[in-house]
Amino acid sequence: LDPTTQEVRVFIDGCALTEELIPYYDWVRWHTATTSISASPARHELYKQAKGDILIGLDDDAHPLSQDFTALVLGRFRESELLAILAFQEVRGLFPSDAVAREQIRTGDDYKTSEFVGCGFAIRKSVYDQTGGFPVWMDIYGEESAVSVEVLDLGYDIVYSYDIAVNHRVDVEKRKTQGRNYFRFEHQLKNSFRFYLVYYKKPFYKIAKLLFHNFKKYALKDFRYFKAYLRVLTKEIWRLKRTLKHRQPLKPETIAKKNNLPPIKF
Repeated sequence: LDPTTQEVRVFIDGCALTEELIPYYDWVRWHTATTSISASPARHELYKQAKGDILIGLDDDAHPLSQDFTALVLGRFRESELLAILAFQEVRGLFPSDAVAREQIRTGDDYKTSEFVGCGFAIRKSVYDQTGGFPVWMDIYGEESAVSVEVLDLGYDIVYSYDIAVNHRVDVEKRKTQGRNYFRFEHQLKNSFRFYLVYYKKPFYKIAKLLFHNFKKYALKDFRYFKAYLRVLTKEIWRLKRTLKHRQPLKPETIAKKNNLPPIKF
């Protein structure tokens, strides 16, 4: 990184211990919240203040693996003005070194995709500013989908890159034992409900199908899923008017484009 031409912004989402790092990194532009506001509102705050032409996003548990990382990213955006978002290859796991992590990098041809993952991506700021940005009305495990469809609706492309990789330092098995799957279930159900309500012209069929699928597959088979399901349903009905304030139905061709594009590969 060249601090004279590039900036680094970090949002500390309600963690006083992390704030102790601030004096040691005076080249970082720090943003803080006294209490957690969650991932999407935090990104919303960061990205509206970022100055660069290309914004690179990383989660707190992800870091670049590719050599000449920033040069590779910037080079890709010079290839096409229609490229709005570059989705990086995600290498999941805990490794003794980056060299070992790089052995897990897959090869292949880049392709246009329907969305990206927040742990590692880059977005063209001029396009981002034309969208509503990372939504303050959505929580973790859903904000990327909102930005993605708004970018597609503007006529731009999202491209998955095999050549640019990040290590997402997660212990998948440990997360399962800690009940993280319940946490993810609740947030994904909530965000999917809001996604359809905001972006679809006729959302109720999609919402009914969503609720039926999750009830049959999860809530009927596990009491913790059942409680999470009821919690989401109750809260979303209660805040229906608040969600509807953000409603902006997409063009039918945008929905068709999203559905026809391949998903990103994990």
